[in-house]
Amino acid sequence: MNEAKLQDFMGKLVVDMGGAALMANVILGEELGLYRAMADGAPVTPEELAERTGCNARLLREWLSAQAASGYVELEGGRFRLPPEQALALAVEDSPVYIAGGASVLSSMFMDKDKLVAAMRSDGALSWADHHPCLFSGTERFFRPGYRANLVSNWLTALDGVVARLEEGAKVADIGCGHGASTIVMAQAFPKSTFHGFDFHEPSIEQARRRAADAGVGDRASFAKASAKEFPGRDFDLVCFFDCLHDMGDPVGAARQAHAALKPGGTVLLVEPFANDALEDNLNPVGRLFYAASTCICTPNSLSQEVGLGLGAQAGEKRLRHVFLEAGFSQFRRATETPFNLVLEARK
Repeated sequence: MNEAKLQDFMGKLVVDMGGAALMANVILGEELGLYRAMADGAPVTPEELAERTGCNARLLREWLSAQAASGYVELEGGRFRLPPEQALALAVEDSPVYIAGGASVLSSMFMDKDKLVAAMRSDGALSWADHHPCLFSGTERFFRPGYRANLVSNWLTALDGVVARLEEGAKVADIGCGHGASTIVMAQAFPKSTFHGFDFHEPSIEQARRRAADAGVGDRASFAKASAKEFPGRDFDLVCFFDCLHDMGDPVGAARQAHAALKPGGTVLLVEPFANDALEDNLNPVGRLFYAASTCICTPNSLSQEVGLGLGAQAGEKRLRHVFLEAGFSQFRRATETPFNLVLEARK
């Protein structure tokens, strides 16, 4: 037994357990509006924060102390301050780095524990639709800041000739659209184009319709329940898969359907979690997050569907390329990337 190695691991375990417990406190802070109440950067006492939010001052003292111990807020002479850098991630929902709203994805992993235990002990299957509803809203809020920050300005511009077609008036399909965050971002940016969102989860489709109406793009962004292998329509200029292909039981079938639905020369925009091709190259903080989420959400959903290929959230470019070449696409390339995303282009 290497005592030093044991002590190092125990220290790491305590840090990770503290992080998990702190995420529960982040979810509380977001839902109760605590971060937003501190977004002005002014130091507050627990009692002052209680007056702003209507929450219990004694519990707020514990919450603020946990935040300070984690470096999320700063302690200044008995008062607590949310610095502007942290506010961008925790309080400013329009910020490109806002993450607090998406933390409820983690809630679903714990709330669905019994279902995941049953899946692990059987065929591995747990459908997206059978998760706690907090997963659906959390997923939208997790991905939406990145779509707002990158989709129009960086990802679409990295594709060959696509922005020009969108500006002139293109027909676009958004497969696995969820609550429609990506569809709406594109519809707002390209008023001459029409957008069609498809998802197999009816409650998400209903929410997407409400989101589009609220955003003023309901006349150009429509939504319908359909699977990735059976979505209707032909002659699309662009078919998009945002952070969803790896969740599908038959991604090759979904890619074949996209190929059939595209015009000659049409494009697929595939956005997937960033991953290298080798496991050894993904043993890092980003890989840890995505593998953990894939264990609880992505791969069980794939195993719940026909074929059940189980790509997982860390599939990597090589495996994704194979999917699209098998589906009949003649061109496939990495268009761009972020620390969290692979942005890939397939051409018919």
